[in-house]
Amino acid sequence: MNIISLEQANAIIAAIFERSRELNLRPMSAVVVEPGNVVKAFGKEDHASALRLEMALGKTYAALALGRSSSLVQVRANERPMFMKFIDDASERQVFAEGGGRLIRNQAGEVIGAVGVTGDRQDVDEDMAAHGIHSAGLKTDEDCSDMGQLVRLDN
Repeated sequence: MNIISLEQANAIIAAIFERSRELNLRPMSAVVVEPGNVVKAFGKEDHASALRLEMALGKTYAALALGRSSSLVQVRANERPMFMKFIDDASERQVFAEGGGRLIRNQAGEVIGAVGVTGDRQDVDEDMAAHGIHSAGLKTDEDCSDMGQLVRLDN
């Protein structure tokens, strides 16, 4: 399968929300997209602030566009501002270079989508994204680093 299923997408979001309540985090929002940044599922907890869909989508777009987590895209933005200005312009300002966006990989290590999480600190958002992916029985980049797939764990 090369595209995440609706069942998997909903499982990722449910796991993120369940874990965020256990940890007493701020209200979360999460979006799961297919390759191409096509929305498969979105959830926004009660009391989550405005523009959460747009922020979460910006994180998935960043991950898919540069083939790495959005936190690594943020590092790239700090290291190479001219490059990121080009990416920002070329994407019509759709890239949000902040932690919380992760590629979703199947058991073979192929990218089948991405998840974007927003609501708490970006490192927490990123951890929640990984938790959701794992809860659905899928893999993150770190899980696939030795599988022969192109995986970027640093810039």
